[in-house]
Amino acid sequence: MWAEVVSVTGLAVASALVPLINIEAIVALTVTQGDAPAWVVVLVSSLGQMAGKLVWYYGGRELERFRFVARRMEKPKAKAALERWRCRTEGRPWYAAGLLLVSSAVGIPPYAVIAVLAGALRIPVVVFLLTGLVGRAIRFAAVIGGAAAVVSWW
Repeated sequence: MWAEVVSVTGLAVASALVPLINIEAIVALTVTQGDAPAWVVVLVSSLGQMAGKLVWYYGGRELERFRFVARRMEKPKAKAALERWRCRTEGRPWYAAGLLLVSSAVGIPPYAVIAVLAGALRIPVVVFLLTGLVGRAIRFAAVIGGAAAVVSWW
C-alpha cells in the first residue's frame, strides 16, 4: 500500500509539472486495482498536484522579469487584459478563490495556465493552495466515482 501511495504522490507532482502525464488515469487505476483506500489516494494526489503547481505559481510571480514577456506586456491590448483581471481580483479574494476552485475541479482551462496567471496576479499563495487542494480533491473523487461505476457495471 505504501509503495502505491508514494508512487501516486510522485506521479502527481510529475503530472503537475509535465501536463502530458495523465494523473486522472493513474488515480483511477490505483483505486480500482490497488490496495490503498480511495480517500488516501485522493489526498496524496491532491497534495502532489498542488506541490507541482506551486512551481508554476512562483514562475508566474516572476514572469515580468523575462524581457520578452515585458515587451509583450507593454502592448495596449495585453495591458488592458492584465488590468482587467487585476481589477476583478484585487481586494476580492472570494472572486479569485471561486475562479481557482472551479478551474481546479473542472480542468478548463488547464490548471497550469491558471497557476501561472494566479502568480502573475499576485493572488495570495494560501488562497491558491486551499482552493486548489479542494478543487483537485473534488476532481479526483469524481474520477474515482466514475471509475468505480464503470468497473461495477462491467
